[in-house]
Amino acid sequence: MSTVNPLGAYKPGTGPLHRLRPGAKLLGLFVFATLVVVLQGAPSTAILLGAAVLLAVLAGLRGRDFWRVARGFALIAIPLFAFQAWQQGWERGIEVVGDLFAMILAASAVTASTAIDDMLDTLTWALQPLRPLGVHPERVAFAFSLVIRAIPSIIELAGETRAAARARGLERSPRARLVPFVLRSVAHAQLTGDALIARGIGDDDSDPRSA
Repeated sequence: MSTVNPLGAYKPGTGPLHRLRPGAKLLGLFVFATLVVVLQGAPSTAILLGAAVLLAVLAGLRGRDFWRVARGFALIAIPLFAFQAWQQGWERGIEVVGDLFAMILAASAVTASTAIDDMLDTLTWALQPLRPLGVHPERVAFAFSLVIRAIPSIIELAGETRAAARARGLERSPRARLVPFVLRSVAHAQLTGDALIARGIGDDDSDPRSA
């Protein structure tokens, strides 16, 4: 089973977002994420979601792209909404899901308008001043690329967990979905780490880009 990355792929273009430097877009995404975390309430969620939709359109995403993002997000949104509604009410559930969807759309706008190599080069350059403090910019950039590549696997795990819960007649149980999903995600992360260590990535003298 293959799953398309919900953040999408780079779409060459000449729009305003494409002309921005990768660093400016990453900084803007950080500011946007900060606003999502700081601002509370349905009105702010609606405003941020509208801004994210506008950014996605400027990045070249269209109807089919939005459907792909929404379909992939639904695998996480449905159990997340059910859990939040169960714990804090349906209004809070809508707010949490709306905020997360706004973040995914904003991230989709960045990835659709920025080549991944340019993004990683920018991240490596931005972290160079921290090298005297023991930070390895190449390692951080490599970890960032691993996160991006891991998203389809996490979405796939969510779908498989939902299918397993449905087969057991527990599709309405948040615990039957969330607990196995978390355990399988942790196991996936451990397997990834073991694979990297087996290839020598993680040793002090190794360069992750040479793997």
